[in-house]
Amino acid sequence: MKNLTLLFLLCLSFFGTAQTVTEPKNNPADWSKDYQPFKIVGNLYYVGTYDLASYLIVTDKGNILINTGLADSYSTIKKNIEKLGFKYKDIKILTLTQAHYDHMGAMAQIKKDTGAKLYVDEKDAEELKSGGKSDYELGKYGVTFQPVIPDFLLKDKAQIKLGNTVLTLLHHPGHTKGSCSFLFETKEGNKNYKVLIANLPSIIIDHKFSDVKKYPTIQKDYAQTFEAMKKINFDVWVASHASQFDLHKKRKEGDVYNPKLFMDKENYFKRLKSLEEDYFEKVKEDSKKK
Repeated sequence: MKNLTLLFLLCLSFFGTAQTVTEPKNNPADWSKDYQPFKIVGNLYYVGTYDLASYLIVTDKGNILINTGLADSYSTIKKNIEKLGFKYKDIKILTLTQAHYDHMGAMAQIKKDTGAKLYVDEKDAEELKSGGKSDYELGKYGVTFQPVIPDFLLKDKAQIKLGNTVLTLLHHPGHTKGSCSFLFETKEGNKNYKVLIANLPSIIIDHKFSDVKKYPTIQKDYAQTFEAMKKINFDVWVASHASQFDLHKKRKEGDVYNPKLFMDKENYFKRLKSLEEDYFEKVKEDSKKK
């Protein structure tokens, strides 16, 4: 199966250890590597590390930050926001695409610094409160982040409104119980863009769906997510990891502003199809007799 590199790393780092607030010691180097922030389109900016994507949405009433990388991503995100000419303390809303340590690591610190309100998919609330200890898979390996209490719990199609921006949460469970994507409209000159911040439904287990007792609806949730993600209407798309939307193949640091780089729907559906094939392989495993 594909997408099991992370699980392999976790097993090496944490087998037999007690659960503590900690991250694997051998994360991919690109997860912590600095990357120059840049404007994607309209009021959407990339402020994350080389591979762990964090997005700043700038509005006339303050800003929205989506995802906070690892714990050590804190300084990179803060620095990147300020490099773009925005104030770090102007973050009014925090949210995330999935409750895993590589997207939640600095969330508690940034929330404390800024006083921003945290909006999350209600199905990931337990994992945020436990710091990831309750996660159906990563929790088994003691992989955790600083616990944080959400301010608002959201359902599918709920809206997050700030100033001139309305962000719609799309419930896309499977990778975590409350994995989600976001859809919003932005404007550049006379052109409007519908932007998708996608949480691609990769599979992190190396055993059968039926073995995941802490998440009995996992197979069904993945199936529904794939169907839902095939039907999204968008112009521009990005994802939770830079590598998932080929950021570094499309763009080099310092390149001029060009939103057309992120309008490749063909790549989106290609990625989705590949992940769905992984899903079907996993379903076949469950259908085999023991």
